[in-house]
Amino acid sequence: MTKILITAFEPYDRWSENSSWLALVELTRWFESRSQIVTRRYPVDLQAASDRLRKDLLDGYDYAIHLGQSPGSAVLKIETTGLNIRTDGNRLIDDAPTAYTTPLPTRQLCELLASHRIPAEVSHHAGAYLCNAMLYLSQYFSAQHNLSTRSLFLHLPLTPEQVAGTSAMLPSASTTLMATAIGHILTSLESTSA
Repeated sequence: MTKILITAFEPYDRWSENSSWLALVELTRWFESRSQIVTRRYPVDLQAASDRLRKDLLDGYDYAIHLGQSPGSAVLKIETTGLNIRTDGNRLIDDAPTAYTTPLPTRQLCELLASHRIPAEVSHHAGAYLCNAMLYLSQYFSAQHNLSTRSLFLHLPLTPEQVAGTSAMLPSASTTLMATAIGHILTSLESTSA
C-alpha cells in the first residue's frame, strides 16, 4: 500500500488561520484514498518543524506532500526546488548539497490541475524561510536515511475568510478549491504507484 505524508502549518504572525491547514482539514472531510495517508500540522518554527519532519519521515513514506500558505499568491504554486539557505543567508545544513529538485513531475501536475480548471503554476523558488526549508529538508533527510520518499511542496493562496479579516486587497481561493487540487494530485500519484 502506498504511504503518503501530508504536512501543513499552524497560524503565524498576523494570520489567525493558515490556509494550508484549512485546505488539509477540508480534504480529510471527503477524500477517499487507496493509500495510507498521515497528516501533520507543524509549528512555524524551523528547528521544531525540522525535528518533527525528520521523525515523521523515518516512518517510511512513498510521498511527502508539504503545504504552505502564500499571502499574495493568486494561484496554487507547485514548487520545484528547495535551497540550502536560511533567511539570514546561512545554510540550513553545513556540508550538504546547495539544492534539491523534486523528483515529481511538476509540469504534468500543473497541467492536470489546469485540466480541472484550477489555477496553478510551476514555481522555481519557494522563498527562503520555512516553506523552502521543508522542501529541502524533506529530500535531504530522505537521502541521509536512504529513504525512497519523493517530496513535493505546494504553496496555497489565502482563503476569502482570511482576506476578509484584513484591510488588504489580496487574492484568495476557497478551501474547497484548494482541497480539490490536492486531491487531484494525490489521485495522480496513487495511479502512478499502482
